[in-house]
Parts: sequence; C-alpha cells; structure tokens
Amino acid sequence: MRKLVMMAAVLGLGAGMASAEPLLGMWQTAKDDNGHFGLIQVAPCGNKLCGKLVKSYDENGNETQSDNIGRNIISETVPVGGGEYKGKVYSPDRDKTYNSKLELKGERLEVSGCVMFICRDGGTWRKMQ
Repeated sequence: MRKLVMMAAVLGLGAGMASAEPLLGMWQTAKDDNGHFGLIQVAPCGNKLCGKLVKSYDENGNETQSDNIGRNIISETVPVGGGEYKGKVYSPDRDKTYNSKLELKGERLEVSGCVMFICRDGGTWRKMQ
C-alpha cells in the first residue's frame, strides 16, 4: 500500500510539472509562403515536447484539408532556459525539417530554424489556449 501511495505522489508531481510547462497548448502558426497557416497542439512526447498540426487554413482563413494533419510540426523539443527551446520544426510549404530555436515571449512564440547553413524565420505564433 505504501508503494502505491508513493507512486501516486510521484505521478501527481510529474503531472503538475507538465501542466506548468508554458509551451503546452494550442498555437496558431504564422502564415507560410502561400498565406496558409495552421493550429498546432503542443503536448509532451516522451521526455520532450511535440506539436501536431490539428487544423489547416488557406490564405482566406477557410479551413482546408491537408496531408499534414496529425503530423508533428514541432518535435524533439526541450527547454534550454530563459523561455528558449531547441528541437526540430517541419515546414510543410518547403517540405523540410529545420533545427529549431523557439523563443517564448508571453503569449507569443518566435520560431526560426536552420538546415545546414540555410536559416529561415518561421514567424511569430500566438497562443490560442
């Protein structure tokens, strides 16, 4: 019984830490080169963070179908301190995965990434919930 209580306490503590992670939740991406944008749900992914595309919108703000729905746009992401995160970010409009730098500033997330020596500004995402 004592083991069971200890395990419940440890699991509860871990859940509390996860809910305190400010990157968790729904984010609206910046518009891509085609004017499209999406909603990304960021959640724990093992001991890292991942963000799946849950909705996609065209340049007029109309919801569209996309082969990328359910795909991790953010992956292998970990906090490095001061509101900064490192990991990977996938760009559907370029079909490339970049080594990412995410910088959290309140309800805004500045996204950028590089592949080799080619870097790209992913714009500023805003928190939806």
